[in-house]
Amino acid sequence: MENKNICKITGVIRDMPTHSHFHFSIIESLADNGHGDDNVWLSNDYVTYLLLRKGTDPAIAQKHVDAVINNYLNKELTNVLHTNLGDLAKGGSHFIYRLFPLTRIHLYSNKSYEMEANGSINYVYTFSCIAVLILLIACVNFMNLSTARSANRAREVGIRKVAGSTRGNLIAQFLTESVLLSLLAMVIALGLAVALLPLFNQLAGKQLHPGVLFGPWFLSTTIGLTLIVGCLAGSYPAFYLSSFQPILVLKGKIASGFRSSWLRSSLVVFQFWISIALIVGTLVIYRQLNYIHNRDIGFNREQVVLIHNAYTAGDPVKPFRNDLLTLAGVADATLSGDIPSTGVPYSQNAFFRDASLDMKQAFIITAMSVDDHYIPTLGISTVRGRNFDIQTFPSDSSAIILNETAVQLLGLKDPLHQLLYRVGDSNKPFPLHIVGIIKDFNYNSLHEKVGPVILQFGDSRGMLALRLRAGNIYALVNEIEARWKKMAPGLPMGYTFLDEDFDRLYHTDQQTARLTITFSIFAILIACLGLFGLVTYAAEQRMKEIGIRKVLGAGIGGIMKLLTIDFARLVLIASLLSFPIAWWGMNLWLQGFAYRIGISWWIFVTAGAAAVLIALITVSFQTIRAAIANPVKSLRSE
Repeated sequence: MENKNICKITGVIRDMPTHSHFHFSIIESLADNGHGDDNVWLSNDYVTYLLLRKGTDPAIAQKHVDAVINNYLNKELTNVLHTNLGDLAKGGSHFIYRLFPLTRIHLYSNKSYEMEANGSINYVYTFSCIAVLILLIACVNFMNLSTARSANRAREVGIRKVAGSTRGNLIAQFLTESVLLSLLAMVIALGLAVALLPLFNQLAGKQLHPGVLFGPWFLSTTIGLTLIVGCLAGSYPAFYLSSFQPILVLKGKIASGFRSSWLRSSLVVFQFWISIALIVGTLVIYRQLNYIHNRDIGFNREQVVLIHNAYTAGDPVKPFRNDLLTLAGVADATLSGDIPSTGVPYSQNAFFRDASLDMKQAFIITAMSVDDHYIPTLGISTVRGRNFDIQTFPSDSSAIILNETAVQLLGLKDPLHQLLYRVGDSNKPFPLHIVGIIKDFNYNSLHEKVGPVILQFGDSRGMLALRLRAGNIYALVNEIEARWKKMAPGLPMGYTFLDEDFDRLYHTDQQTARLTITFSIFAILIACLGLFGLVTYAAEQRMKEIGIRKVLGAGIGGIMKLLTIDFARLVLIASLLSFPIAWWGMNLWLQGFAYRIGISWWIFVTAGAAAVLIALITVSFQTIRAAIANPVKSLRSE
């Protein structure tokens, strides 16, 4: 392993489940790589798993863990930082190891540096709510179309009542029809879900198996939901149709029509209220992700290739770095384990303004070990002072460079050449002199604010970052790989591009955007289907009115306005009602980003205009058809 260790295979285990919170190919014993004897309790370099006995209360287990850890922590805090847990607590600080259930890590952990990228229970709740809202839109369509076409079944209801049917019989009949339609839809939906599951997995970044859809829990839940939806969708039509009076029905006096039903209009408003809110959400998410991608993050991530396993090559990696600098396509190269946007944990160290190392005066700051090529390779801007230059200034071995946030935190008015201290060997103060100030750069994702950072000159070989010049990038990477094989034969070169690593930080957000767009399209499509059905029926009901208007000289434009103005008015009302809710929801979502866009007024105008335009396009086909129809056909029986 890594061209230096000989390991013996002592076991083979099953592959980790796809839904695990981390995956691996090889487990190596800590005892074999020299880390098994680490005894630094202030370090949090390891993930520790505890298997509790069945029936153990996690709260009791936490107390035992605290007792064991605090015993060692207190000793180390006293020896290294000259303080203890009690003093830390008095000052409002703490050092805690919390137990966290393994089954909750993926959806509920918001901790930094998890083993793999986590999901979020908030997204589960969000998309579940959206799915329910889309289902409600479909239910609204069923109610609207059923009640709109009630006149077609009015005589049936009248005759059944005259023949002896009770209202309860009629309600049961109509509910049964609705439930049977829902069950048929469920069968079709399951077939479509199986067929579209690969596409959904690609869209959502999941690995769901079709067997999930037919598991006992899922199937029973789906059937139960189908029955509820069938009853919900059929409830209003059932009660409405069963309420008709036979004598009025048989005399043809049942009042019906689009404009006579305030409930039907309310349901149309409800449909487009949901659709417009989703359009607003889609626009906001798209703009935020676009802002993230194009925002100045303080360093240049373009055309930077990272060789992740550079440390495995050992001492020859430095000459290898110098060798690559001779390539015409390589502008610069740096060796460091602290490259931004890679998800690798950064060290948090205590720094002091004076040599007393008084813990009450400590500043906990992110410390990065870098070389003199780090700043130019990543394109970080120097605000004051200079970069490390160990050739000209040998004392730079104890030099540091601060970012602007660190200067503010430390309260340094003239920071250049001032001293900071950290705990050195034998717990003695180790002085560090400041040689430069750099511009803040986002070393983590834009979900987090830039914190204080200190760059320390050091020999860190975690990764080799190469700044490439414009040209044939992949040909250059092949040349780099060829030289790697000569330097470290038999050792594969693992590499990525820094801009791709940066984009992976927002993988969940990108999936959210894709899913939101997909949901929005579905919601709008279903709402438009209902609107199409309503305008079709409204046109049918008003055919004689339209015929008379045309005979009296009404033009096609006037007829179209007559049929569309009511629907356009309802969509505008839905827009005004949805804007406050959409603003609240998206403002809440944006709170998860330390750097975010503002929600501009034009987003709401665009969403409302888009909804009105989509509605008008939907109704235009039927309105044009009704407007150009020959009035003789509708009036010949009069």
